Amino acid sequence: MFRFSSVIIILVFSVLSASSTALEVNDLYQAKVVVDSQDRAQREQATKKALQGVFLKVGGKKSVLAHDVLKKAQKRASRYVSQYRYQRKDDQLSLIVSFNEDKVNQLFEEANLALWGSLRPQVLLWLIDEQGVSRSIVASDADSIIPSSVNDFSTQRGLPIIMPLMDLTDSTQVVLSDFWGYFPEQIQQASLRYFADTIVVMRVSDSSLVDVNENTVESNTLNDASCGLLCEQQELVIPKVLDWRVFTQGIRYTQKYQGVDKVSLINQGLSDITELIYQSYALLASAESDFVIEVKNVTSLTSDTQLFNFLTDLSAVKAVTLISAQGDVRQFKLDLIGSKASFLASLRLNNKLTQQFDGLLDDFSQTQQFNNPENVTVDLNNLNSDPALSETLDNSVTPSISNPDVHIDKITQETNPTVENSGTLNANSVDELTKNDPLQILTETITPPTIVPKMPVFYWEQG
Repeated sequence: MFRFSSVIIILVFSVLSASSTALEVNDLYQAKVVVDSQDRAQREQATKKALQGVFLKVGGKKSVLAHDVLKKAQKRASRYVSQYRYQRKDDQLSLIVSFNEDKVNQLFEEANLALWGSLRPQVLLWLIDEQGVSRSIVASDADSIIPSSVNDFSTQRGLPIIMPLMDLTDSTQVVLSDFWGYFPEQIQQASLRYFADTIVVMRVSDSSLVDVNENTVESNTLNDASCGLLCEQQELVIPKVLDWRVFTQGIRYTQKYQGVDKVSLINQGLSDITELIYQSYALLASAESDFVIEVKNVTSLTSDTQLFNFLTDLSAVKAVTLISAQGDVRQFKLDLIGSKASFLASLRLNNKLTQQFDGLLDDFSQTQQFNNPENVTVDLNNLNSDPALSETLDNSVTPSISNPDVHIDKITQETNPTVENSGTLNANSVDELTKNDPLQILTETITPPTIVPKMPVFYWEQG
């Protein structure tokens, strides 16, 4: 955990203890597609769909699929295949396609698109399902379509997502009202046993979260005993609302959606959360830079070898050069793929190398990434509701909306704005950031500054 003087830096509502580490995600360059037969025409179409799935996993966000370079590559997807095989399970036939990692990465480099490496944060999802007057936290083994849909999403996007067991241990620690009320301390305490890097609380409701006016027509129809079959049809389209909250880098992000299909709403929420996480760790090849770091506590030849291999294996690092070695201190020049902020973000997923601060502010510079010790709520549904706040933001953060895309279900259309950061967030004067459109979705976030020294110093955890 980053520390400067007595200020503790907060990261992604995480439990960054010694046991909290990211996961190495396998098969990022592999995808499975359901097919009807093994004929060539179906295989070619399925291969194109599989390549699109790989682009989404390593590209992190849906917008990459619209890039001309990747769209062109999909038309000749077979050129990028390394192997394929068929699998039959429960009378369902699937084509499993593996693609050449180097060739796919070259496409992203050609398109100047960022790559998301295989080391990814584990996400703990607390999902509260409210049906009428009944509320429950969905367990990982619940007799419901929700856990399986979450698992499918996790596989498709390459993001490790787990749900709570809701066993005897959870029953003694979890108070449902704490989660429904988004109480951060209680949520964090209940989540400790799962050692997750990121904690998400999601609520989906067909009652208390739904606007009364939106539900009036449906309620009147359902209360009419003479409506017969019409009542059964109306029950299928009862409006639902989903919202979620993620605490990331000292900022509390929240978002809200409405629709009629619960699974679609959950997938939309998870998709936006994935893109929120992706922004911190994506690597842009065109943004390559050199970075000199100092590492302490390297006390043996074994430690030297382990440290060098550790740095070399980082997806954000292209090459490592040892500059100097004196006592237990080493200095390295790193050729980075992407920005220094992306490199520092990737280190937060592994506690082998922790950054040390000496308390001297003079040697520090600021970059646009993490670590604002103040808590700020970013409500992406109501960004301009406060005129005074909007005036404050004019001098710090300038949001803009671009590239709208239609989203979610057949009834509700939603747009994906991009919020761009053109300055430094003033956390002391901003308590809540809001936006007008009640159905707008987050794709980019407002990021506070991080404190990065000109010569960052790290401590190597041996063993």
